[in-house]
Amino acid sequence: MGTRTESDSLGPIEVPSGVYYGAQTQRAIDNFPVSGQRFPRRFVEALGLVKWAAALENEARGDLPPEIARAIAAAAEEVVEGRHDRDFAVDVFQTGSGTSTNMNANEVISNRAIELLGGVIGSKSPVHPNDHVNAGQSSNDVIPTATHVAALLGLRDDLLPALETLRASLARKADELADVAKTGRTHLMDAAPVTLGQELAGYAAQIDAGSRRVRAAMPDLAELALGGTAVGTGLNAPPGYAAAIIARIAARTGLELREAADHFEAQGARDACVHASAALRTVAASLMKIANDLRWLGSGPRAGLAEIQLPSLQPGSSIMPGKVNPVIPEMCRQVAAQVMGNDVAVGIAGALGDFELNVMVPVIAKNLLESIAILARACRLLAERCVDGIVADTAKLARDAEMNLQIGAALNTVIGYDGAGRIVKQAAATGKSIREVAEEEGVLSHDDLTRLLDPLRLTKGGVI
Repeated sequence: MGTRTESDSLGPIEVPSGVYYGAQTQRAIDNFPVSGQRFPRRFVEALGLVKWAAALENEARGDLPPEIARAIAAAAEEVVEGRHDRDFAVDVFQTGSGTSTNMNANEVISNRAIELLGGVIGSKSPVHPNDHVNAGQSSNDVIPTATHVAALLGLRDDLLPALETLRASLARKADELADVAKTGRTHLMDAAPVTLGQELAGYAAQIDAGSRRVRAAMPDLAELALGGTAVGTGLNAPPGYAAAIIARIAARTGLELREAADHFEAQGARDACVHASAALRTVAASLMKIANDLRWLGSGPRAGLAEIQLPSLQPGSSIMPGKVNPVIPEMCRQVAAQVMGNDVAVGIAGALGDFELNVMVPVIAKNLLESIAILARACRLLAERCVDGIVADTAKLARDAEMNLQIGAALNTVIGYDGAGRIVKQAAATGKSIREVAEEEGVLSHDDLTRLLDPLRLTKGGVI
């Protein structure tokens, strides 16, 4: 591949001839060979939406000639669709405002628009990346805006549906196993009986609560920095310009977007992203707990709890034949750990706003959007490749529930705590069931004990 010469305020620079980006993007590629990680697809999509809407609004206001505005809008549409993702080549660890990526978008759209108009790529004529594509904007309001829009799209279209898939899967399995009594556990020790359905319904409720927390964070993300331009004053942005662009994006996406009430807050801080990341951390905590419980419940098959069987998806050992591991729950725990780590990064970055600008926006965007994406995928996989296929070992659960010493608590209201404690100790010492010892001591009749110590009955609560 050959090169072409482009230039910026620092002078000429060679750019590969087969790309749409230009001089400033090339300098950023050269300056930031850090991680090899680029902004995710959702972010590039949102950035394209901003440039698309800005071009249409600049045409409507007469600030750009129609042919230039429409070429910019067409090129931006291609960015939205992902047709130029390879040209968004700047490492995510870059200048803290994200200026390099904003200029990456401006150059890609400018050069593609020039091509659409029959011009020479790299000439900046008849479409200039700054004067035309970036008209009325600044990196300082565009990059935060794209971050919020990308996060909202990811939450609405990816994470919330995935959470609902997982909640529904858990709820269906809870209904299926509603009458399967088992030994409860507190402190990892045997406790009063529960049903497998009650446990699973609790997990479903956790996910439902997580969805509510995610939804509660979305209205703050819907407030956009666009219109503040460089420092929050709106320099070079005509009155009503940002609100009109935001309205165009809202109409297209169906998101309830609005211009920031205070542009100094919107650009100097990233508190809405910190809040949203905290909601994701809470969902991750739920996912970690649920996945870990499922691992334990399915442990074995002979030396573990082995109360349920998880779907067998792949061999689990390179040396032990027949070993099958709980790979989906293990994946979920790793995803949850990553999301929690991402949240630490977002929290630190969000606290480091300096005066009129937070200059940690790329790392905030990267971590927030990654958390949304991997949580969504993990939740769907947990539902479809694990929870849906759970099978309970009802015979084992029934045996264990019958031998559970803690059903002796049901005798408290009949013979008192101390009397019940004596029977529990005797059962533990002899290896007999509570029912057997109580019958031997003549506490109640066989029929009364059968009724009183029925594990399923004990899961209903109340005074027996």
